Parts: sequence; structure tokens; C-alpha cells
Amino acid sequence: MKTTQVAKEGEFTRDWYLIDVENKVLGRVATEIASILRGKKKPIYTPSVDTGDFVIVVNADKIALTGNKLADKTYYSHSGFPGGLKSVTAGKLLEKKPEQLLKTAVKGMLPKNKLARHMLSKLKIYSGTAHPHKAQMPKVFEI
Repeated sequence: MKTTQVAKEGEFTRDWYLIDVENKVLGRVATEIASILRGKKKPIYTPSVDTGDFVIVVNADKIALTGNKLADKTYYSHSGFPGGLKSVTAGKLLEKKPEQLLKTAVKGMLPKNKLARHMLSKLKIYSGTAHPHKAQMPKVFEI
């Protein structure tokens, strides 16, 4: 009789991956990052356990959006108070907070539960090429 293997904390190792997103399309990059964060590229993948790896993203300010998304795509946030709806276009968000643009795209591709918050904490996004994670010896991941 075959049994199903369920991953438990401590039975697997977490790797570090470095992804350069310069001139890469936002959605294509976000799906790959979400897949790595969930651990879907590992043979020990279990949906109810966070088996994913750490991801370091560099050059987030040079990410590409196709079509007219820089002008047309709008991100909304609400403070919870009357009249508290704020909107910002993707172009302005890319200028001011490029890290937030990519983080929002990846967050939308993760499961909507408590596990997603833990997975998202393993994502490190930086605007330039410099990052403080050289000691973890990240492997370069090509998209």
C-alpha cells in the first residue's frame, strides 16, 4: 500500500534564489516567484505546508508592463473611513514604489489564507542591483 508523504517543518531545506527582473514582464515574473515561494518546484510540495524557498528580486524599478498598463492599470486602497478610497496608476507606483508593484502582483497569485502571509515574508525586493543577502549565497534563477 502506498502512503502519501506530507512535508513537516525541518524535513526540507530552504534555498535562496536571486532573480533579476530587468526588462521582464510583470505577470510572467510574478507567477514564477509565486511558484517558488509556494514550493511547487520541489518534489516534497505539500499544499498545507509552506515548503517554499526565499526569493531575492533585484532591479524592480526596471520591470516591464505590456500595452497601456502604465497609464490604464489602477491600484486601489481603502482606509476604512468614508471617502477613504485612494487610487494610483501603475506608472506612478512604478516611479515611487517599484517594490510595492511587484509585491502586489505576487500576493495576488498566492493562496488567500494565513499561509500566504508567511510565504510573502520570504520575498525580498530591491530597486537596484545591491542587496544585503550575499551571505546566504543565492542561486541565480533565470526566467
